[in-house]
Amino acid sequence: MANPSEEPHARWQELPSWLLTQTANHAHRLVTDGFSAVDARGYHFRVLATLDEFGPASQAALGRRSGIHVSEMVATINELAERDLVERAPDPADRRRNVITLTSAGKKQLRRLEKQLAERQDELLAPLSADERKRFTELLTKLLDHHDRRS
Repeated sequence: MANPSEEPHARWQELPSWLLTQTANHAHRLVTDGFSAVDARGYHFRVLATLDEFGPASQAALGRRSGIHVSEMVATINELAERDLVERAPDPADRRRNVITLTSAGKKQLRRLEKQLAERQDELLAPLSADERKRFTELLTKLLDHHDRRS
């Protein structure tokens, strides 16, 4: 039986859009599996990493910085607060709004998530050299920047 990688590809299998979609599907599965291994979701990582990088924030500011829609943000903050990974407290400047702060347990969980993410990035990019990984990331960034500006 022939090796599937040696068989000819249909034209559509060589289209960049198809290749990106298939690679994105693999990336999503790998990252989801990695986060699941430490009882987390991608939104958890985004919130914890955003708090770590930018410090305490209102839910609205946190949503903007992390790119998480307000409808998902409330549930995500609730999940993280229930696990003592973040604290929610009234904003002293405006009691109608809450300020979200990363806890020490949240920092530990973030380190676990970063470890999982690094391992999954390595798994995804395994066939590429360090230089190829850097160039691939630069090209993806260029594409995304171009299309983000147009939308």
